[in-house]
Formats: sequence, C-alpha cells, structure tokens
Amino acid sequence: MFAAVNNRDLRQNVSGHSFSTPESIDFGALEKEFIDLLNLENLDQQVTQAPQCVEALEAAIAAALPMAYSNASEPGDEAAHRFLQRILYRINRLNLFWYDDLQHYKNERSLYLQWLRDRIESAWQAWELGQMDVASLQQQDVQQTLREWYEADLNPPVTENRRFLREDLDREGYRRLLAITSLDGLVEASRMSRILGGASNEVQAMLIRVLMEEYGNGRLARKHSTFFAKMMAEMDLNTTPEGYFDLAPWQLLASINHNFLLTECKQYFLRYNGGLTYFEIVGPSIYTDYLMAAKRLNLSEESSGYWELHIREDERHGLWMLQDVALPLAEQYSDKAWEILLGYAQEKFIGERAGQAIIQQIQQASTPLPRVHAA
Repeated sequence: MFAAVNNRDLRQNVSGHSFSTPESIDFGALEKEFIDLLNLENLDQQVTQAPQCVEALEAAIAAALPMAYSNASEPGDEAAHRFLQRILYRINRLNLFWYDDLQHYKNERSLYLQWLRDRIESAWQAWELGQMDVASLQQQDVQQTLREWYEADLNPPVTENRRFLREDLDREGYRRLLAITSLDGLVEASRMSRILGGASNEVQAMLIRVLMEEYGNGRLARKHSTFFAKMMAEMDLNTTPEGYFDLAPWQLLASINHNFLLTECKQYFLRYNGGLTYFEIVGPSIYTDYLMAAKRLNLSEESSGYWELHIREDERHGLWMLQDVALPLAEQYSDKAWEILLGYAQEKFIGERAGQAIIQQIQQASTPLPRVHAA
C-alpha cells in the first residue's frame, strides 16, 4: 500500500513541497499535522484514498533524514533530529497504556505509522551504529569484558558535568532537571515489561525480580515513579506524564526511542540486556550526584527520596544484571554474545549524550519554570 511512497527520492520535490534547508521547513506545524493524523478514523484507509493529506509530512521527513543522519561522523542538524525523534516517540508511546482515552489507540496497529517508524529508524539506527566500533566488539572476550566494564562503571570518574551537578546546580536548575527527566521517570521501567513474556528460565526470573522492585512489588506507594512524582510535587512541578515533553532534548528522546526499538524487537534481546546491565551498574553513581545536589540545596526528603531509593536498589540490580542476566546470556548465545557488549556500549554512549544535552539546557535556561501547586 505504501510502496510508491517508499520509493521517492529523499530530497525530491513532492507535489510542490521542496525542502532543501532546515530553515525552509516549519517542523512545528508539520508535527501538529502528524498529531492530527494520529487521531484520524481509519488512518490507513484515508492515507490510501487521499495521499495528498500526508505529502507535506512525508516531504519534511524525507528532507530531515539526510539533514540528521547523512554522516555518522557529523552531529547532524538539531532541528531535524528533534523533529524525527518527536515523531518516533509519538508512534512508540502507543505501545504503552497511559490510562487515558481509549480512542487515542485506534491507530496503534496502523501500517502507515509502522512504515513511517521503520523509515525513520532505519536511517537513524544506521547513523547510531556508525558511531560504534562493532568490529572491535566482535573480537572481545565477552565475559571478561563485561566484568572489566562492571568494575570501571561502578565508580566512574568525576567529570565536569558531574561536578556541576554536585557543586553548582541551583534550586531552579534542580527543578528543571526533574522536569526534563520526568518524561522517563514518571513511567519508569515500563518498556522493560515488554521483554518478559515467553519461556521461563533463571534469566527471565531475575529480570522479573528487577522489574518488580522498580514497580514497588505491586504497591503503588513504593513504585519508583511514585517517588519521582513526590519529588516533583514538592518542587511545585506538574506531575502529569509528558507534562514537560517540550523540554526534552532530542538526545533524551533518542535514548527513549532506542529502548523502545530494542524491547519491541526480540532479535535485539541481547542488545537490550547489555544496555540494561550498563544502566543498572552506572545508576548509583548518577543518582549520587543528584542526591548530593539535593542535600546541598537543603531540600526535604520528599524532594530527594527517589535518589536514595535508587542508589540502594540499583547497587543490587547492577550486580544481578551482570551475574544472573548478562553473563548467562553470553554463555547461552556464545556466537552472538558480542551483541551484549554492543548494547552496553550503545546505552553508555547514548545515555551520556543525553546527559550532556540536559545539562546544557539547564545551564542555558534563562527563565524559571512556572510553579504548579499539587492538588
């Protein structure tokens, strides 16, 4: 149904829509058009019967892809990155339930949305992969390398960014940090749930154990996202999921979208668990920086309790992921075990890139966020 669209040249003029530079594209208006598409009745049928309704959107995506992803050694255009990652996020989030209007999910299995997602992901993921030394990873002793990486990332060096968080982050900067990271913090571990189905074994049991702790063992009051919401409320921030979506830099969206991809595709199971291993190992050091900032600012326990909880639990989770997930998987899938290292390395690279973007936004912010009083 969409083959004709797929064969168009990336920079070709589509029915009068020709975009050669980022300045010639109103990405904001086109994203609004895309949101309207998501709410159409029978989206696939309407696109087939009236393809002109998506011509401007497709032309913008066609132009944005090479602007963002033409060269893995180049950072790419910021506006194009942001547009593409926001489109991807809006498609990917349909895979999770948000306890909102059921009509929001009427196009969740749309072939057209799937085509758009695959088109963006194929270019983006090739660009991301081009920044990894895959050949070197394939030559590593996987189990030895994982153990060495565990030791190195458990207590990473104090970088300039970490020092800023510990020593210079002010109260308004702390509020902005919570607001930006709330895009992930308020729905924490939700994507992980999508890898748990299937045959039972020791690896699956450990992954479920990690998830259950993230989810407070089924008690809402103990769920990690509940602690995050409490921190936000204490700082007079909006606790609605996605309430600060517009603050999210594309680098953070890319981190979230990357995890959506790895959890949706079982062929990437090893990569995802490699990435999760890194995330759980490095977590305590990151949360220690945030906790030090909160204590320096004399914030209440309500405004910092999430970090203390994470430090305690992730110290266990990192070791669990190494010993009971990553190493057993490396043994079971010896011919593909290098993919665990790839997932680990990508999660580290993409996560550090997102962290840098968040800190830059905090440092460059010129106005405080509005205060929202919790009900």
